Amino acid sequence: MRQRILTLANRLPVSISKRKGSYSYQPSVGGLATGLSSLRESHDLVWVGWPGYITEKSSEQQSIAETLRSMNMNPLFLTAHEVELFYEGFSNKTIWPLFHYFSQHAVYNPAFWQVYQKVNRYYAEETLKIYRPGDLIWIHDYHLLLAPQLIREQKPEAAIGFFLHIPFPSFEVFRTLPWREELISGMLGADLIGFHTYDYVRHFISAAVRLTGLEQAMTQLIFQERIIQVDSFPMGIDFARFSAATGQKSVKRQVNRFRDRMGGRKVILSIDRLDYSKGILQRLMGYQRFLAEYPQWHEKISLLMVVVPSRSQVDTYRHLRREVDEWVGRINGEFGTIGWTPVEYLYRSFTFDRLAALYQIADVGLVTPFRDGMNLVAKEYIASKENLRGVLILSEMAGAAEELREAVLINPNDIDDIAEALHTALNMPVEQQKERMARMRQRLQHYDIFRWASSFIQTLEQAGKVSRIIQDKEMDEKQRKQLIEDFRRSKQAVVFLDYDGTLRPFEDVPEKAFPDQALLHLLEKLPARNHCRWVIISGRDHETLERWFGGLPFYLIAEHGAWVKMRDAAWQPIEELDIGWKPEIRPILEHFVERTPGSMIEEKNYSLVWHYRKVDVGLADVRANELKQRLNGLAVQLNLQILQGHKVLEIKNADVHKGRAAAKVLGEIENDFIMAIGDDWTDEYLFRALPQMAYTVKVGVQATAARYCLKTVADVRALLEEMTEMKE
Repeated sequence: MRQRILTLANRLPVSISKRKGSYSYQPSVGGLATGLSSLRESHDLVWVGWPGYITEKSSEQQSIAETLRSMNMNPLFLTAHEVELFYEGFSNKTIWPLFHYFSQHAVYNPAFWQVYQKVNRYYAEETLKIYRPGDLIWIHDYHLLLAPQLIREQKPEAAIGFFLHIPFPSFEVFRTLPWREELISGMLGADLIGFHTYDYVRHFISAAVRLTGLEQAMTQLIFQERIIQVDSFPMGIDFARFSAATGQKSVKRQVNRFRDRMGGRKVILSIDRLDYSKGILQRLMGYQRFLAEYPQWHEKISLLMVVVPSRSQVDTYRHLRREVDEWVGRINGEFGTIGWTPVEYLYRSFTFDRLAALYQIADVGLVTPFRDGMNLVAKEYIASKENLRGVLILSEMAGAAEELREAVLINPNDIDDIAEALHTALNMPVEQQKERMARMRQRLQHYDIFRWASSFIQTLEQAGKVSRIIQDKEMDEKQRKQLIEDFRRSKQAVVFLDYDGTLRPFEDVPEKAFPDQALLHLLEKLPARNHCRWVIISGRDHETLERWFGGLPFYLIAEHGAWVKMRDAAWQPIEELDIGWKPEIRPILEHFVERTPGSMIEEKNYSLVWHYRKVDVGLADVRANELKQRLNGLAVQLNLQILQGHKVLEIKNADVHKGRAAAKVLGEIENDFIMAIGDDWTDEYLFRALPQMAYTVKVGVQATAARYCLKTVADVRALLEEMTEMKE
């Protein structure tokens, strides 16, 4: 049986109309439907969404549903009230303006939020009805931010992907939303979260870490004991379709008609849906400034402005349309002549043939949104230029600007910048046009809409495999019983226990993470097993370990292996280590403490540690990366190692690590049972150094060399309790 992809989107890829009692179903042509169509070769596609048709008659709903299900579409029927509050309300009056940095237009209506939650539950419930083990679930866009977690709660094993097709704003903007934690938690239900650009990835990770306190490792997040991959997938277009349109007879006819109408003048093309995020007014202002500054272009050019109607019932959009009408009239009144209309304004939708023809006749593509998740118009314009002639003027605020660096990039708020860009574009030599266009076309042809879809699905499948590998390592009851049985039967057991994050949860201030009474009571019971040697192996300094555990008959290893105490013997360094590097490194750390409020230095005998657990999240990441870069060169010269743990950077001699210290202990003790438990990546040295028969256990949800995983400190303590309760 082929694997299925359950695709959740606000709208199903179909348009429904009713005439004389019968229904008509027309496939919708859009980027998402086109991109996913290529996956039909390897997967079965099943859609979940609103069909765009409002009816509360059960007979109509049943008839429509039967037809759509035969097309692998599962419809959700929303009432007019739900559409108003969910789609027009929270989705487009709250999330849309805020995520596009138009917070002045955002409406924070609790009624919107209530219905948004309800409709997201509808989507989750419908998906759960049809879900089968092994299905991939791909959820799309800002309408369904809560759906990933709602599905995750019922199907924790499911492979869930989420893609946001609009920008994700900076944390300072996102935090103004009253329901920010709920939306972030909703998105974190996915295994893979995709955005168009790395900027949006960075903004999302910043918001997620700040609002939930989860752990971050590069673009991976650890949330509710799961690993979540966050990455950028710039959405492409059907490049071949637009490129091939050049030779189509129907398109050629439209090209000839448009050229006759333009009368040989150069054409500046502007195509947008009516929306305040598109910068349409500023575009007109820039064009007006250009005409005023460069009168030699009068009657030689025309701005062909196509505005596609959108949300005409919303006051903000009605007002915007009036302003656009007024600006077009103002420019045409100021500069127009009997034979020349500076702005050819068309307020309507266009067929593909006419759209392709417009792209082909345009000498300049003018795309200047204030903020755009991607902007496919810019890419369609490039794909249509098979002759390589033409210039794209593109807002640097559009997601597409990351890929189309050869365009003339402008700040959409800078009217003079737009005017000068028009001057540059219209005067650009043909050879330069061709060189730029060829580079952009090659890039877009390689990463088209089909590559975008397959890339996301492949990454989702891989993310699911990683999650399953980690889940498979989670110690189950059978493995737990086997471990305890092997421990009971052993005659010479050795158990290595990390401290911070293993026996004791982390604290903001390291000094606060002292052993609590419950832990001390547990540790006092451990040595009751006379055949076992218990070893606490920690990154803590040896004075601290002595103070906390010196009274227990334990072996102690401090500073990741620099110091060793063999049970009742005195502390000894594992070897004579050179600390002559400290005077060179300490001033660097002191400098970073001065620049980073909340950070501190801890000095151990053979290492220096920079703690940044109390530092603001965004600043902490920046400073930690800066410090690592600053130290990397010195580390090589001085034979040092930089260890990055839980909000710490530790600098120490490169030859010292937990694996080496463990080997020293094992070399002096006969053994027939070995166990090691740790949470940090420094414990990976320990896991790898131990023989294959050892029970190695990672604490937390991370990729690891350990054989098993336990989720929390409480799980570790529970396991040790079981080991102490065995009868001799």
